[in-house]
Amino acid sequence: MSMIRRSELDGAVREGILSSAQADRLAAFLAGSAAATEPRFTFVHVLYYLGGMIAIGAMSLFMTLGWNALGGWGGFVTAVLYAMLALSLTHWFLERKQLEIPAGIMATLAVVMVPLAIFAAQTALGYWGADKPYRDYHVFIDWRWLMMEFGTLAVGAILLWRYRFPFMLMPIAVTLWYMSMDLVPYLLGQERVYDWEIRKFISLWFGLAMTLVAFWVDLRSRFSRDYAFWLYLFGVLTFWGGLSLMKSGSEWGKLGYCGINVAMILLGAVLGRRVFAVFGGLGVAGYLGYLSYQVFKDSMIFPLALSLVGLAIIGLGVLWQRREAQVSERLRGFLPGPLRELIEARALR
Repeated sequence: MSMIRRSELDGAVREGILSSAQADRLAAFLAGSAAATEPRFTFVHVLYYLGGMIAIGAMSLFMTLGWNALGGWGGFVTAVLYAMLALSLTHWFLERKQLEIPAGIMATLAVVMVPLAIFAAQTALGYWGADKPYRDYHVFIDWRWLMMEFGTLAVGAILLWRYRFPFMLMPIAVTLWYMSMDLVPYLLGQERVYDWEIRKFISLWFGLAMTLVAFWVDLRSRFSRDYAFWLYLFGVLTFWGGLSLMKSGSEWGKLGYCGINVAMILLGAVLGRRVFAVFGGLGVAGYLGYLSYQVFKDSMIFPLALSLVGLAIIGLGVLWQRREAQVSERLRGFLPGPLRELIEARALR
């Protein structure tokens, strides 16, 4: 209920459910309780995440070649000290200041330092060449990154168990995304790294598995914080990317692709997850564009028929809005208890 809008409180006042004073006190209470624990689009929270992402990017995507000057063990010690500083700030923000969002960002930064520390140690042991830049990890596909990825997942899981900040799932989800690509040369050999058909196939099934894990996490955390967001994001991205790049082979295959994307939109509406609707909408738009530019490019009827379909969908939405409560209640009666509770919990957020 912390995501309730002021306009909704004003509506309750107009209906006589709340008095104006009660609405003001409730709004102040909700704003205060959410400010320290839940990310919101406020100036303070934007500053928190902007600074955090700059620090995280500096130690990952924007790492310069100058880092190599530290040498293998020098880079390892520096990365470990950086991670220890991040964990110290995590405790300081959490215990001394009771600021969970900055604490979560610092804990996430500690997880981001893990692959850098492993890379530096590997360089010191001769696993990588002395001139191998760390930022290649974020650019090139190579099965040799897998040791860094497994290490990141292990340490990330331990720190997540200790601190339980949802933002910490971000580097874990990114690592799983990288792993879906680096597994191809590991399983099939480096020479198959550009075998796009196999890569698309692995991406599809790895993304589906990651999305199912996100759904399981969503069920487990349905009464607490949103720990599944980042897993959903990169799981759906990996699945949808592999699916969209595959060759459908026939018009029926392309129609099936459109059907999967429609199902994603509906699933996103049911679970309250916009990521399904966003990628599903892109897929449907891509299929309709294919019909317009390829199949029916000379047809005068297609635009009219498509517009009628759009109006019919709007009409269906109007009917659904009128009877949503009754129909939803009946449909939820057929669902397992945990799934029903998840849907109801998402509807309140």
